[in-house]
Amino acid sequence: MITELASQEKVIGVKQSHKAIREGRARQVYLACDADPAITGPVISSCAAAAIPVNGDYTMAQLGHACRIAVGASVVAVL
Repeated sequence: MITELASQEKVIGVKQSHKAIREGRARQVYLACDADPAITGPVISSCAAAAIPVNGDYTMAQLGHACRIAVGASVVAVL
């Protein structure tokens, strides 16, 4: 559920999320449905290789709001 993003330990952004996935720290990844596929594609591939569930049901604005940041977020990884 997107409401978990406000209280859970997380990293926000493509680079930090991709690093958390590579290091095996991510347990759930949220991808914005309106983010550029060229940006999110490598994250999706990494998640598939690491068997990490991906949720792509929310927009960048919704993810940013759920994380309590003033801008949109294309990728959020819950640790």
